[in-house]
Amino acid sequence: MANTPQSKKRARQNEKNRKHNASLRSMARTYMKKVQAKIDAGNYEEAQKAFQEAQPVMDSMVNKGIFPKNKVARHKSRLSTKIKALKA
Repeated sequence: MANTPQSKKRARQNEKNRKHNASLRSMARTYMKKVQAKIDAGNYEEAQKAFQEAQPVMDSMVNKGIFPKNKVARHKSRLSTKIKALKA
């Protein structure tokens, strides 16, 4: 339990930041799921468009420290590969 004013403030800030980060993480995951849904539907054009919308969101989450850069790079690579497979 926080006792000093400083530790109480830090506890408040940590909780606020945790909720904000959770919201950002959820938003990024939703974008990834939208791309995957378009891929599963088999529509190349819509999947490509959804992927173009998701890329900047995913990259910004790396810059904010929400996801590690390798995780985002891995997801982008896998989604891109699946989209390319639709075209073939």
